[in-house]
Amino acid sequence: MIKRLVDIIAALVLLLILWPVLLLVAAVVRVKMGSPVFFRQQRPGYREKPFFLLKFRTMTDGRDKDGNLLPDEDRLTSPGKFIRRTSLDELPQILNVLKGDMSFVGPRPLLMEYLPLYDDWQRRRHEVRPGITGWAQVNGRNAVTWEQRFAMDVCYVDNQSLLLDIRILWLTIKKVLRGEGVSAEGHVTMTKFKGNVENHET
Repeated sequence: MIKRLVDIIAALVLLLILWPVLLLVAAVVRVKMGSPVFFRQQRPGYREKPFFLLKFRTMTDGRDKDGNLLPDEDRLTSPGKFIRRTSLDELPQILNVLKGDMSFVGPRPLLMEYLPLYDDWQRRRHEVRPGITGWAQVNGRNAVTWEQRFAMDVCYVDNQSLLLDIRILWLTIKKVLRGEGVSAEGHVTMTKFKGNVENHET
């Protein structure tokens, strides 16, 4: 309850401070990539309850002659690269925090299509609200392996505290300023999770 209260207060304060930045980024996305300004996608939240995550768009909807979306690297625009590197694309998630879908700190919400692929150990990441940033994000972000990401997510669930959240937020600021770990090696985004190679023990 205390964490939720802090999230609400912090979200309101940040919206009051950052609204000019939000408007500026929205204007750049609208001019360079057209409508819609926001990328809206369903993700699993607390106890796997679905919600719609908000981001600023960083990619076009470019498709091949058969109507299939082009690879991410072909759709990512130059402004989109900057917006993603500086994590400005994540700012609309402050609204998700205010609504109660997310917290500022917690495991990042992944894709709905991954739910059937988790084992019981990996599924524990949904025992808390997902976050804008998390332990995995300050320890490699999209550059870590799936095994490492899940291990850090479950570690956060087992060790969450106010001091840990403060540490993660501070490390997040440092990571964003340095632009570290935005992409996995050889990819502009994280590679897709394809299931488990071996079982884990709780």
